[in-house]
Amino acid sequence: MKKNLRYVAIAFVIFYLLSSPQDAAGVVNNAFSQLGTAGDQLASFVNALGR
Repeated sequence: MKKNLRYVAIAFVIFYLLSSPQDAAGVVNNAFSQLGTAGDQLASFVNALGR
């Protein structure tokens, strides 16, 4: 069952990428932007601990 769900999810991602590449690129860019923001906030937190 888990294996089938994994294949369905991968197929959905491939379909999404092929059917709407600009939207998919926007999602990926947004995800990386959010990761960068989270990293900056974590660095600020760690720096504040050292003061």
